[in-house]
Amino acid sequence: MFVLDRHGTPLQPCHPARARRLLAAGRAVVARHTPFVIRLKDRDAATSTVEGVHVGIDPGSKHTGLAVFTSHGGSRTGRYALQLDHRGALIRDKLSARSQYRRRRRSKNLRYRAPRFSNRTKPKGWLAPSLRHRLDTTLSQVARLTRWAPVAAVHVERVSFDTHSMSAGRPLEGAEYQQGTLAGYEVREYLLATWGRACAYCGKQDVPLNLDHIHPRSRGGSDRISNLTLACIPCNQAKSATPIEEFLTGRPALLTKILKQAKAPLRDAAAVNATRWALWRALEATGLPVHPASGGRTKWNRSRTQAPKSHTLDALHVGELETVTVWPSTVLVVTATGRGTYARTTPDRYGFPRLVRPRIKLHHGFQTGDLVRANVPAGKKAGVHLGRVLVRSSGSFDITTRHGRVAGINHRHVRHLQRADGYGYTTQKEADRNT
Repeated sequence: MFVLDRHGTPLQPCHPARARRLLAAGRAVVARHTPFVIRLKDRDAATSTVEGVHVGIDPGSKHTGLAVFTSHGGSRTGRYALQLDHRGALIRDKLSARSQYRRRRRSKNLRYRAPRFSNRTKPKGWLAPSLRHRLDTTLSQVARLTRWAPVAAVHVERVSFDTHSMSAGRPLEGAEYQQGTLAGYEVREYLLATWGRACAYCGKQDVPLNLDHIHPRSRGGSDRISNLTLACIPCNQAKSATPIEEFLTGRPALLTKILKQAKAPLRDAAAVNATRWALWRALEATGLPVHPASGGRTKWNRSRTQAPKSHTLDALHVGELETVTVWPSTVLVVTATGRGTYARTTPDRYGFPRLVRPRIKLHHGFQTGDLVRANVPAGKKAGVHLGRVLVRSSGSFDITTRHGRVAGINHRHVRHLQRADGYGYTTQKEADRNT
């Protein structure tokens, strides 16, 4: 648990059992519900021993792993694990829909408006909104961790996917591509992430997987990423040089799924490549020591400690280390939900306004997304309900709990736990060393 002194300065994190004892003894109060932060009443940072913690970051297109750990002589001890789920895909879809609305209005016989394409200049270092979102949310979580824990350094994986090599129809040679020590690593890791680390033909996991050409090379197949998949040894030997249409005769659904997934665009790899340098420069601007590392080093560290694959464990294994003694058993999943919308109207499928949204978001002291506790004394919904609230001007709220949504709760029974901050919080179990 994160600990603050009586002035709000971060102290060394403590075990949850110790935090419960401090709260029960009246020596501490709850400063934040999620993530759980306590503030001591009788302790100052100047008179306390603070060793400091490190933060590891494993950036990704859809998910980013963050790990808080202590380091002693190359041995790391995981203290906290956080998985940040981005919403860049949703932002991209909404921007595409808005673009289509505008394009339609320009092409229709509407009133004339002079084109403004020449006015739309982009400053140096500009990133698309979906990419800027990934960068901003990661920096926001790092800034929060520095407020709750004494962060001494940041370790970030500066991963790079060679999309030119992944999409080429032939091996690149000479001046076209100079192979290094990680030649072929990016392709394999991309396929493992795309195909869920399972055999594409039988679905087996936790078995040795080989690269398999969907259209065999002996029949003219290329080394393009769209012609590669993963197969276990028995399936790889059984398929051999057989065309996939013949190999999957009688399983048309699986054939369609494999062909569709193989042609998926390299959007995720491109997103990671576009933001990796911007993330590193932004982290350096915070003033904290930043230690970049490669994806190959992270994978090598995990293989030595026999840790399973996950975003948070990758973050724990970033950079130089000898061993990892322990890691958290629970991961806090932080989902970027946004803070509502600026739009005053909701359009129909043609782009014309359908209804008008209210300007006021606060109703009876609550707004949608607040973490609340409702204690209903009687009726069909009697009991205690903990979760996120959806407000209405009528005062009849809905609360989304871990068990589902409870509708029609009067605002008089609702109490605040934490204001909405643009994120949703859930927990999940971390992978065990033996799984």
